Amino acid sequence: MKIKNQILSILFLCSTALAIAQKFEPKTGNCLVFVGQDLEAVGGLKDYNKGYVDYFNIPPGVTIYTNLSPNNESYGYYNKGLDGIKTKVNWGAGDNYANLYLQDSTFKNSAIAIGLSFVNHEKEVSKGQLDNLIIELANWIQESKRPIFLRVGYEFDGWEWNHYKKKHYLKAWERIHNIFRKMQIDNVTFVWQSKGTGSNQDILEAWYPGDEIVDWCAYSYFGQADQEMLTFARKHNKPVFIAEATPVRQMENLYFETDLKKETQAEAIWEEWYVPFFKTIKNNSDVIKAFSYINTDWYAQPMWITNPVFKNVDSRLQMSKYISKKWTEEIQKSHYLHAENVLWNELSKE
Repeated sequence: MKIKNQILSILFLCSTALAIAQKFEPKTGNCLVFVGQDLEAVGGLKDYNKGYVDYFNIPPGVTIYTNLSPNNESYGYYNKGLDGIKTKVNWGAGDNYANLYLQDSTFKNSAIAIGLSFVNHEKEVSKGQLDNLIIELANWIQESKRPIFLRVGYEFDGWEWNHYKKKHYLKAWERIHNIFRKMQIDNVTFVWQSKGTGSNQDILEAWYPGDEIVDWCAYSYFGQADQEMLTFARKHNKPVFIAEATPVRQMENLYFETDLKKETQAEAIWEEWYVPFFKTIKNNSDVIKAFSYINTDWYAQPMWITNPVFKNVDSRLQMSKYISKKWTEEIQKSHYLHAENVLWNELSKE
């Protein structure tokens, strides 16, 4: 038995050594830090100056959103397609405007993670009817000269809010990737993201676009870790991006107030959510290579007023002296990467 275990250990180490690093993947043990998911949450800009960047170090990445869903409506706004890239937009969850990050020197060393939705339009995308928008996005990404993490059809298994059709979703993924490949866009990495709960290995396999076109696996982390996606990523030799993370205190189907403005809650919130979150990253450092923290006053955004998960959440770190101190101590540890001139030259370019 001892010899068998030794052989298995050697085989595992060999397979790990042979795994090909994906684009923009840091070395094992290191982790990229992103912040989002709207302009007020991030801060550091002339008209948005009370966010994360105004209190903490500039992160290596920021998160924004856009879509291939013309005419979709959200809180009185009707999409034109690629909203939030070259124009400012608010879907009821804070202002988004990617070009502001490109125009401001504060973020000159920050990558951008883009949540690309095509809800209600996956069939059109798959059939080439929205190729003009895909090409426009590809050109913008190339011209940005930034590392771009493109979360194509993020939270594909969010059945209640995304309701993608699997056949068209998978073909849409392939079409988007093929257009980028033909255009030789070399500063983008393709990220496939689940909602973070409820999808077992069979579901993940059924919805997986394929090793040849997915660079990173990803999931959302609110109340709990997703061992299913971590297991899946290891099987497919892919790094993991916790692409959406915000503190949610829950017990079974009950959700409790998580308000960082209230110092009386701070210590309990830190122990109940932040400690397990950072422990998850540490214990899975072989695959978790990036995370994005949502530094938002969820209370104040119309989209979440009646949402049972987020309606009582204010996750702005700067609102709590206790949590700000603990966060700073944690994020200054050497394995968390920071925005600097040489960072993106040191990561994988495959």
